[in-house]
Amino acid sequence: MKIDQYISQLLYRYQCVTVPGFGAFLTEIQSAQLHESSHSFYPPKKLVSFNSYLKNNDGLLANHIAQSEKMSYEVAVSAIENQVLSWKNKLQDFGAISIKNVGELSLNTEKNLVFVPFDQLNYLTDSFGLTSYVSPAIKREVYNYVVETQKIEEEKAPIEFIAEPRSSRNYMKYAAIFVLGAGLISAGGFFGNEFYQNKIQQETVAVQTKVQNQVNQKIQEATFFIANPIPSVTLTVKSDKLPYHIVAGVFTREQNAEKMYKNLVKKGYKAKRIAPNKHGMHPVLYGSFSNYAEAQKEMNRIKNSINPDTWLLIDDL
Repeated sequence: MKIDQYISQLLYRYQCVTVPGFGAFLTEIQSAQLHESSHSFYPPKKLVSFNSYLKNNDGLLANHIAQSEKMSYEVAVSAIENQVLSWKNKLQDFGAISIKNVGELSLNTEKNLVFVPFDQLNYLTDSFGLTSYVSPAIKREVYNYVVETQKIEEEKAPIEFIAEPRSSRNYMKYAAIFVLGAGLISAGGFFGNEFYQNKIQQETVAVQTKVQNQVNQKIQEATFFIANPIPSVTLTVKSDKLPYHIVAGVFTREQNAEKMYKNLVKKGYKAKRIAPNKHGMHPVLYGSFSNYAEAQKEMNRIKNSINPDTWLLIDDL
């Protein structure tokens, strides 16, 4: 049995997953990252590390394997021991092993384990569905407006007045019309220039507004948003099931199992006998519980005060 997949499953839910006799895989939450040089965004994730000094069996991995494979706790522990032995042999022969979806372990020149985690999976459930995102740099265009003002030059030709009684007034009329026309041309140039300046200012504001809207749109696209999230799954545990059992002993002879059962009943335990296992042996239980924490607490009490060989069986009997 390969236990790689079970280690990977537990890393989603727990901060520490210990492989008895080998070491522990630890996780630490890293916040979201931004790499300015590559314009890349990375979601929060769990960083996986390895500690070869944590080797004691905490029961987490063995119980998970026993429940998943529908086997006893003892058989699960034995399967873990076989896998650990295989890993150690591969390390000695090849110098490195690979644990699927977790990382690679190798021996350095000092015969110490060096762990390199894989980045394919993000074990932080809060970041489910989020991936890295590259946002291109925003190019800002600078608009330079050059306003050319046309100057109207007025050339005034000298006007000669000839003293003619009847036509002098006509020349004066034409001169007044010429001067008035020149004044209107100058005023028209002034107001036309002012209108052109206002038009340029309005277009500049419009362009700046458009650029700002594009920036806001890019920022919205860069946020980590799941358009169609997967609906949450609600697990309903029936209260009438008692899947956690404290084992008092497993006997080859049925008479010994019956004797142990009656002795436990006299002492006040809610003892029971269950059907023989596939090896033909007869288990006897101190009792069964619906809650793992309660079963673990009672097992520790019995183990410390009465029976150090007791163990926890997880099975829907």
